[in-house]
Amino acid sequence: MHGVVNWAVHFFMLDEGPLIWLSDFLIICASLGIVVVLTKFRLWKWLWDEWLTTVDHKKIGIMYMIAAILMLFRGGTDGLLMRAQLAWPNMHFLSADHYDQIFTTHGTIMILFMAMPAIIGFFNVAVPLQIGCRDVAFPYLNAISFWLFFFAALLFNLSFVVGGSPDGGWTSYPPYVENQFDPGPGENYYLVALSITGIGTIATGINFLVTILRMRAPGMTFMRLPMFTWSVFVTSVIILFAFPVLAVALALLLIDRDFGSHFFTVNGGGAPMQYVNLFWFWGHPEVYIVILPIFGLMSEVISTFSHKRIFGYSAMVVSMVAIAILSFVTWVHHFFTMGAGPGVNSFFGVSTMAIAIPTGVKVFNWIFTMHKGRLEFKTAMLWSLGVIPNFLIGGLTGVMLAVPPADYQYHNSYFLIAHFHYTLIGGTVFGVFSGLYYWWPKMFGVLLNEKLGRWHFWTFMVGFNICFFPQFFLGFMGMTRRMYTYPAGYGWGVVNLISTIGAFMMGAAFIIFVYNILWSARYGERDLTGDPWDGRTLEWATTSPAPHYNFAVIPTVKGRDAWWLMKQSGESINGPKGVPFRPIHMPNNSGRPFIMSALFFIMGAGFVFQWWILTIVGFVGVLICMAQRSFEYNDSHYIPVEEIEKTEAAAGRL
Repeated sequence: MHGVVNWAVHFFMLDEGPLIWLSDFLIICASLGIVVVLTKFRLWKWLWDEWLTTVDHKKIGIMYMIAAILMLFRGGTDGLLMRAQLAWPNMHFLSADHYDQIFTTHGTIMILFMAMPAIIGFFNVAVPLQIGCRDVAFPYLNAISFWLFFFAALLFNLSFVVGGSPDGGWTSYPPYVENQFDPGPGENYYLVALSITGIGTIATGINFLVTILRMRAPGMTFMRLPMFTWSVFVTSVIILFAFPVLAVALALLLIDRDFGSHFFTVNGGGAPMQYVNLFWFWGHPEVYIVILPIFGLMSEVISTFSHKRIFGYSAMVVSMVAIAILSFVTWVHHFFTMGAGPGVNSFFGVSTMAIAIPTGVKVFNWIFTMHKGRLEFKTAMLWSLGVIPNFLIGGLTGVMLAVPPADYQYHNSYFLIAHFHYTLIGGTVFGVFSGLYYWWPKMFGVLLNEKLGRWHFWTFMVGFNICFFPQFFLGFMGMTRRMYTYPAGYGWGVVNLISTIGAFMMGAAFIIFVYNILWSARYGERDLTGDPWDGRTLEWATTSPAPHYNFAVIPTVKGRDAWWLMKQSGESINGPKGVPFRPIHMPNNSGRPFIMSALFFIMGAGFVFQWWILTIVGFVGVLICMAQRSFEYNDSHYIPVEEIEKTEAAAGRL
């Protein structure tokens, strides 16, 4: 009996103190609350029919965005806990082991479970509408991609309360994470969850690549594509070349841990540096996977609120392609300190500096787009403008880090922490907020409140710079990363305290954002036109939210900024009057993507805890689902003309 109790204590992390107990209690309460609400208001069938089984790209995009906001809360909370621990010398708010776990989950969640679903959510919300089609190329696969991400995120977050979180850092370098030094299921959670969501991400890359290649509206040539769609196309190519490398690295490390192989253990003939190379061959393109769509999004926002065509369209396209190519020849700058030699370091130092050139091109494009424009400083525009100085600081300090001798001094310091937060928060997170304010009416039919949006922006902007700019100086003062406490004699205390104050300002800004969502849902201005910003691209040509079929008639594109040209010439999105509608072919909803992804979750849990019967059950279930799909022939339907006419009449477009 005593042994069973000890196992349960470890399994449910009851030895970690009040913080974990409180978290367990809140998770249980929240879960029960959701079940009670769904049961009381009889929403289970609605949830299944409208959301859990949907293959509509717009609803899938919304679910991605909701998940990203929730993961921003989780990852941000981890960040606040770390900053609380580091706010003053000799703090013991967190134990060393607990700090390592939070440190690891913070980085992993923010990059792979917050930034990735946010940008893929924007893929789904905007791209099919921008290119004038009715859905993605493979709607069923799109649903699988989302639910694989969802259950991978669920599995990863389960580690917080069951078995212990991973604690090897978000990069999980061997030999630190091999069984000898890191026993327990924590690292397995990391490896399995990232592998599952990676499958979904690769499928997303294939899906949107084919969608953009094959499903553009008539007349939508590549040099007429909206800039956001161009960025998604380039990003999809990077995904297809980068994510399989990560999948291999994670699989080999999991085989080391679960089956006793020695791919990355030196005493067994393995090479830990091979993992480092594989990881960063994915890891640096990943930086551009999460920033290139933001560049495309910013181009749309700045063009719209400047009331001008984007300046230097062709240069923007060429620069994105150049970034995609160069992103695969810079990965070694992540380990200049490993002793690769002057030849290798010189090559990767130069390639890292070179990638700043096409990135800098975009800044000038945005500035010249605004030049002599009729500027409107809506909240979405403020967030996009905020990216420019913050990402510029991140980029310039990146060039400093590209100098190998200098990198020897900066590499393991807080200077590096500040640098990549200026790129990932100052670039990606700022851009995500810009996209949310910009496309929120298209997703939900309501505008977020502009006054609250400005409070959100300025509180976050000021807090972000108070938090991370002092960390450059902490790096110069010799504070190394990955430490969980420090003595009083180094003079770091006041600077860390200032940084922590900034972090909590960012937390307050997030609360303002959530309040804005809730307030606007009840009292916000409804978008009755479908085009609240006087937009330029085709997503603004349809209603907000868009109907299930997107367009009653596939539009014919006559130039760049297709919707703007239609408005200028007085054309209707439904074509000339008197032309009859035709039935629209659409895919059926299916619950199988949800069920199959849940079986992936079961299989993954088996790998985490080495419960092989559970793994086999999940794997067989996945195979059965795939076999069922292979013999499913009635997977689509037609929307009748009467329903289309009724929908279009309600929107005032007949």
